[in-house]
Amino acid sequence: MSVERSLVLAKPDAVKKKVVGKIIARFEDEGFKLLGLKKLKLTKEQAGQFYIVHKDRPFYDELCEFMSSGPIVAMVWEGENAIARIREIMGATNPEEAAEGTLRKLYASNIGENAVHGSDSVESANYEIPFFFSELELIG
Repeated sequence: MSVERSLVLAKPDAVKKKVVGKIIARFEDEGFKLLGLKKLKLTKEQAGQFYIVHKDRPFYDELCEFMSSGPIVAMVWEGENAIARIREIMGATNPEEAAEGTLRKLYASNIGENAVHGSDSVESANYEIPFFFSELELIG
């Protein structure tokens, strides 16, 4: 196993439901180290740029609309095998298919408003983390 970093976003629905603290506590309880944290509101254009890999998918416009509909909380977490472990803690994209106790099972409303985003690979993390944080902002 190797130490990895992952971007995690508490999406607008999680912020609206006031469960960001519970999401943070879960990752801390799982032994991850928080390196960066900020609350912000994306424009539709910024959301589109962030999710550019989904540009040709039918849900792209709806996703960009949702992600710019309210504030989000961007976080960088570090730990052993962080990317796979964080995705496991988040649960399946569709909360109806998510395992009991996962963040999406607990806090997501539906497949579109699914509470959290996490990097799905080291390559994604290497693109996503600098989208929100400069290296100088990350504090170990």
